[in-house]
Amino acid sequence: MKVSLFCCSPVVAAAAIVFATAVHSPSVHAAPGPEVHASRGGAIPIGKLVKIKAPLGLPPVPIPLLNPPTEETIALGRRLYYDPGLSVDGTISCATCHAPNLGFRDGKALSNGVGGQRGTRKAPTVVNVAYNALQFWDGRSPSLEKQAEGPMTNPVEMGHTLEGVVKHVQSDPTYRKLFAQAWGTEQITIDLVTKSIASFERTVVIGNSPFDLFYYGGDKKALSPSAQRGLKLFLNRKKGNCSVCHVIGKKYALFTDNKFHNIGVGADTQGNLADAGRYTQTKNASDLGAFKTPTLRNIAETRPYMHDGSQATLKDVVDHYVGGGTSNPHLDKEIHALDFLTFDERADLRAFLESLTGTLPPNVGPPADLSVKIQTAQRQ
Repeated sequence: MKVSLFCCSPVVAAAAIVFATAVHSPSVHAAPGPEVHASRGGAIPIGKLVKIKAPLGLPPVPIPLLNPPTEETIALGRRLYYDPGLSVDGTISCATCHAPNLGFRDGKALSNGVGGQRGTRKAPTVVNVAYNALQFWDGRSPSLEKQAEGPMTNPVEMGHTLEGVVKHVQSDPTYRKLFAQAWGTEQITIDLVTKSIASFERTVVIGNSPFDLFYYGGDKKALSPSAQRGLKLFLNRKKGNCSVCHVIGKKYALFTDNKFHNIGVGADTQGNLADAGRYTQTKNASDLGAFKTPTLRNIAETRPYMHDGSQATLKDVVDHYVGGGTSNPHLDKEIHALDFLTFDERADLRAFLESLTGTLPPNVGPPADLSVKIQTAQRQ
């Protein structure tokens, strides 16, 4: 049944199959072979296909069949990602809350949107979001494409309408040219906007950290002795037991199980929850206070921590688990006090977490021709 989607365009079908695999390398390259041709009113990109190559420690990057990345859509998505014009007052871009120099976050417990309004959850990192089964802390979005719409229309974040975003982009001759090159049309739709942003975000893949070099690359000197001891604690079910949720596999490590857990964050002393979390989407009582397991990659750069930004440092995070979280009726069964860990062992765990920092891939910063617009927005 899936093949029938491409029955009128075998080139597109073949291109989509090509992108089901990737080669370990921290860069992005144009793929050999034919260009992808427009199909169904320009819903398929027309430019040069690109292989997003996963660095050491990561699996092939998942690519949706109807949005294979091209040089043109990635470049266009990068521009859209950094453009504050996508917000209602021209002050907030995706990068405002997800900046590359801050681990693709903003360094705040709770982010500020249009008019200085403050959100209710911490902005998650964009690092390795391509591997997320669901997006947002509560998993309310099934894809990166759909996720991109959320902040645009959230009144606290970018405060715009989807129609307003399209009008802004459509009014810009530079965008009309770029969309024609990427999608074969100057008639811009929100679908093409979000597909382009998603294609750029899929290039933000980070691995090849000291941990990866040690664990998957065989470099026994890549980790300090303290970090090596921390790794053993992280994996030991009778010690840290961290990998039960922050998974490390034999061939790669996403450091997330892509599931939702109540870890005792955001509950008061009576066990009352400030945020219902995943429950808001499922209405299952077992999901009360449960939030998506975040990746731990580049975690040293993404403080503060937890969905509400309540833990300022990695020491605070380790101490939270040492105490077994805040008791509440829906606490995950895997959460229990780790007060038997010595102070040296806790320091070793932090050293291991700090070893998960990899290098940003190239060409993920703001486009040079948007610098004036970005600086103007930052001053407002």
